Amino acid sequence: MVPSMKKEVIYVGLSGGVDSSVAALRLKKQGHTVVGVFIKTWQPDFLNCNWEAERLDAMRVAAHLDIPFLTFDAEEAYKTKVADYMIREYTEGRTPNPDVMCNQYVKFGVFLDWALAHGADKVATGHYARMEARDGYHALLRGVDEGKDQSYFLWTLTEEQRMHSIFPIGDTAKADIRKEAEDAGLLTSKKADSQGICFLGHVDIKEFLAHYVTTEAGDVLDEAGTVVGVHDGALFYTYGQRHGFTLKTEGVASKPHYVVDKDIVANTITVATTPRSAVGETVTLTHRNAIRPTWPQEMDAQFRYRQTPLRVTYAQTDTEHGILTVLTDVEQPSEGQSCVLYDGDECLGGGIITAG
Repeated sequence: MVPSMKKEVIYVGLSGGVDSSVAALRLKKQGHTVVGVFIKTWQPDFLNCNWEAERLDAMRVAAHLDIPFLTFDAEEAYKTKVADYMIREYTEGRTPNPDVMCNQYVKFGVFLDWALAHGADKVATGHYARMEARDGYHALLRGVDEGKDQSYFLWTLTEEQRMHSIFPIGDTAKADIRKEAEDAGLLTSKKADSQGICFLGHVDIKEFLAHYVTTEAGDVLDEAGTVVGVHDGALFYTYGQRHGFTLKTEGVASKPHYVVDKDIVANTITVATTPRSAVGETVTLTHRNAIRPTWPQEMDAQFRYRQTPLRVTYAQTDTEHGILTVLTDVEQPSEGQSCVLYDGDECLGGGIITAG
């Protein structure tokens, strides 16, 4: 890792995990003035969230590194931009990506703004991604650890956000990060990775939404429109899903079935024995964000995190919209999902999949 020549004031989002701990460790070793910040967000009363324990671990890491420690309250931004967004998207039949919104509006939104207003030159996080200053823009690159790469969740970041952000561990494999933490005596070296939704952890979506929306059981249909089973509520399901519903027709239940359509108003889902392919189909994107100013005509795309990249062609329709043509046999994506575009290891940007 090449140290930065300019020494800066950097506020590090300390989550209480190993990745952000090593991010702070590395920046201090490089000679920067490092401030550890725990970002406190909204937590629903019915979830058993352990933010206080996470904050304590973050505080202990800061003490071990002998850096100042602060707490930033991002509760309002998280509630309105992440939680409310997630509830609204599910209610309207779309598939949200709360981690993307959390990065856009919380970590690199209100936290970045607050840090810059309080003397920071930049903020840093423990994301497995890389940033590289290029001619006219700051390029976003995949993390070198393919199994941990998190560039998918960062596609919305603007040039202003990227130029004030650092990802100190993106050039290193996770196993080596743990070893580095252990060698430095950090208490987080063996701590399990956080799972689930950003800041909320593992959440049962049905249980979560039940506190905010009323749902009821509905019919599962085959492609001919025949009722073949029941489901818990159409808004819970995404295209390609093959569980969470019950098939009752004799002979049908013995085969795996995939969700290929849903009707929120009628409260029905349609299933088939093979998922609906998107190859040769067009996919409309909205809320486009371009990280690299110019894009090639053909590129890689991911509709989901950890999805094997697929080949697409891209045509721009206006400033915020574009159309993909899918060249690879892949399951039909769900409306509301993030589509993130790549040229090799470079994240070009992305958009939100829409119905048209």
